[in-house]
Amino acid sequence: MAPPLMERSTNWYLPSAPMVYAVISDPRTVDNPDMPSYQPYVHGMYDPPALIPLQMMGVNLNVDCYVDTAIIVVSGTWRIHCVMGSRSCDCLIAVPMGNQGSILGVEVDLPTKSYVTELIGEQESKGIGKIARPEDGGFLKPHIFTLTIPQIDGGTNISIKIRWSQMLSYNAGRFSLTVPFCFPEYVTPAIKKISKKEKIELNVNSGVANGISCKATSHPLKEIRRHEGKFSFLYEAEIFKWSTTDFRFSYSVSSGNIFGGILLQSLYDYDQSDMFCIYLFPGSEQNRKVFKKEVVFVVDISESMQGRPLESTKSAISAALSKLSPEDSFNIIAFSNEAFQFSTSMELASKDAIERATAWISMKYTVGGSTNLFIPLEKAADMLSNTRGSIPMIFLVTDGSVEDERNICHWMQKRLTNQGVLCPSIHTFGIGSFCNHYFLRMLAMIGRGEYGAAFDLDSIEVQMNKLFSKGLSTVLANITIDAFDDCEEIEVYSSRIPDLSLESPLTIYGRYQGSFPDNLKVKGILGDLSSFTMDLKIRRAKDIPLDSVLARRQIDLLTAQAWFSENKRLEEKVAKLSIQTCNISEYTRMTLLEKNIMKHFGAWKKKGDPQKIVESGPPEMILLQRLSVGFGDQIATAKNIRPGSQEPELPEVAKIFIKTTSNYFGGICNRCCCMGCIRCCSKMNNQCATTLTQLCTALACIGCLHCCSESCCPNQDD
Repeated sequence: MAPPLMERSTNWYLPSAPMVYAVISDPRTVDNPDMPSYQPYVHGMYDPPALIPLQMMGVNLNVDCYVDTAIIVVSGTWRIHCVMGSRSCDCLIAVPMGNQGSILGVEVDLPTKSYVTELIGEQESKGIGKIARPEDGGFLKPHIFTLTIPQIDGGTNISIKIRWSQMLSYNAGRFSLTVPFCFPEYVTPAIKKISKKEKIELNVNSGVANGISCKATSHPLKEIRRHEGKFSFLYEAEIFKWSTTDFRFSYSVSSGNIFGGILLQSLYDYDQSDMFCIYLFPGSEQNRKVFKKEVVFVVDISESMQGRPLESTKSAISAALSKLSPEDSFNIIAFSNEAFQFSTSMELASKDAIERATAWISMKYTVGGSTNLFIPLEKAADMLSNTRGSIPMIFLVTDGSVEDERNICHWMQKRLTNQGVLCPSIHTFGIGSFCNHYFLRMLAMIGRGEYGAAFDLDSIEVQMNKLFSKGLSTVLANITIDAFDDCEEIEVYSSRIPDLSLESPLTIYGRYQGSFPDNLKVKGILGDLSSFTMDLKIRRAKDIPLDSVLARRQIDLLTAQAWFSENKRLEEKVAKLSIQTCNISEYTRMTLLEKNIMKHFGAWKKKGDPQKIVESGPPEMILLQRLSVGFGDQIATAKNIRPGSQEPELPEVAKIFIKTTSNYFGGICNRCCCMGCIRCCSKMNNQCATTLTQLCTALACIGCLHCCSESCCPNQDD
């Protein structure tokens, strides 16, 4: 009986750990650099190029966690094992990053050259003559950064160091981290005698929590240090094959009540001021009463939302409605160029009302015409204007950008200021790259809410569910810090402090000059509408790099403020912060610096003398394509272009080949992997193995990495 046909998502062929690929345009270059073979029947060129995963010789993973952020460094050595020694090829570095990952830099060392990424200002970038092609550096997916290193000789060992930051997820008093660290079998060197060392080092500094405990890890880590609020683990071993699972760990900071603290760091940078950070944790769910809620969902149903964006939004709203309590009330407004209401007034969240609302939203289809945000937002605000005894909320979901975004922010700012104590909190969610994410971030900040986004269609429902859950589980609202109002030398980056949710700790940060107040109190309103007051303890963060930990959030928030105020000085501040912390921004560009080096022993070399590496000539600078998200695309919105419609699809020939090989090798290897073909090459003669390897790699292995053209087949020039 034939084995069942196994289907794989195209995402399965994307890298699940830091990977390096040989970029093959000319199949005649493919060969073992140590044992060359004769290839008389190979002709033509690959267009687009094929990618052959390089063998990895060693890898180190270093994870430093500070409160809710991880700084991750992966360093490893890869060998160009598939290109003859007399030829060269480009090499593509692919870096998958986890939850809200942000690339910080890449360093590459070769025998005669070195490369390093660097951020420069927008004006400085205009003087660079050499500009990289779009495929030479950028984001293959929102969470996968790629960088091409040009022309490296076959047989070369490449040393690479990759740095990125990543947010820890939080649930029920527990922080968790997942780092992509699952290496496919075919990156393991074929020669078993080669030493393969894998090292993982984990350091955690909770910052404001003392009673932390490590709950789980995916790898056999050994504890080497433990102190109040800090611990370190290490794993180091000679292995037969590389890690086949992502690196995961979690630690608990749970407490019965709301708790928090203040961290201070002295900085010596462009701003001549120091940094503070306040963390508030929600405590356990059993001890916290969630607010009674009045919720309005404002949903974009313009034509561009057709398909997965709208279907995922409907599913997320249905899930959110099911979480409402019977005493909560809700409404739904769908909009394009006009608004459609589920009900003329707010409805109690009874079982019948939720069923009717679920049916109503499920029957809503996309409507042509322009996107008008102001009308539905005004209707939602009017519905919530007389809220008593509950917290009003607006959830806005859109994939488009409109002309009057600044006017909407000004109008909402004025309206919320005059509305009283419990004015509506506004949570915003952006889909794709055509909406203005900085407008949505700014609107959420004005509305004391949360901002969420999904740049990838696959992640819409998951990310939207997170935003809805966070907003609907508010336990502390109208938060104020008493000393901030009286001190002009303290700058809080968010003009309105967001509410505290059971789903996430709250971070409040900014700069100060001079001395920081000795005593600070945080005040707010609890879910039972009683008052809350708590003293905050101050700690000097000597061993926590607050500037690096908070950099991504600072840049995004300050960029939203710079967009809103059209303030050039604020743009310059963001650019300086971006360059200093190596975080991408709208006002900086990433470059690749190429340095030629040579090893010099001096005039009289003695046995055992270390080599001295010196640079030969000034470095060459290559300007990469713009990597930031931009400020929306009103033209694409007006044309109702769908999110993700410009992403290339896997060519049909590659889809057919993947199905064929997965079915065939599913029976032989019990896995549907086109690289099974490559493993089988070890059983064939050199000529047959080389030809089959090229075919497999070109058609399947990188079908979803480089599928810009209409076909992955090589063009034959017989």
